[in-house]
Amino acid sequence: ACSSSLVAVNMACRSIWDGECKSALAGGVFVQSGPRFFRSANQAQMLSPSGNCAAFGEMADGIVPGEAVAAVLLRPLSDAIADGDTIYGVIVGTGTNQDGATNGITAPSAKSQERLIRKVQTDFDIDANSIGMIEAHGTGTPLGDPIEFNALNRVFGETKQGGKSIFLGSV
Repeated sequence: ACSSSLVAVNMACRSIWDGECKSALAGGVFVQSGPRFFRSANQAQMLSPSGNCAAFGEMADGIVPGEAVAAVLLRPLSDAIADGDTIYGVIVGTGTNQDGATNGITAPSAKSQERLIRKVQTDFDIDANSIGMIEAHGTGTPLGDPIEFNALNRVFGETKQGGKSIFLGSV
C-alpha cells in the first residue's frame, strides 16, 4: 500500500548498516491494469473529486492516483564520496511500525507516528534541529492530513529550536 516503497528503503538501509551488502536498490511500482483499485478507493472516499491532490493544503480533498516506477541506489556515504558519486540525499536513520486499529485507511494513528519518530530520533541520535525536510504519508484528505501534521508538530514543536523551518512534502 502507501508505505511499501518506504519499507523497501528501510530494509535496504538496514542491510547495508548490518553489513549484509555494500549497496542496494530499493523502489516501488504502482500500475493499475483494471478498475478494482479505483472502485475501492472511490468507495472509501479517497479519490479527489476536484482531480487535484493537495496534501497538507487547504484544498486537500483526496488522492489522484498515478502510475509510476521508481528506484534508488543506496550505498554507504563513505563509499559514495570515495567513488565521486552524485549524492542526492543522506539517510541518517529509518524505522517502521504499524498503526494498529484506526478509523480507516485515510485516518492514520497520530500516537503511532509520534512513537516511531521519537524512536528513530533516539535510536540514531538525530538532533531535530538537523532535519530540514520530511517526506510524509500525506493522505491528501481533510481527515488524515491534519492528524499527521499534528503528530509531526507535537514531536518537532517540542524539539526544534530557533524557529528553523522543516519543509514538508508528500509524493
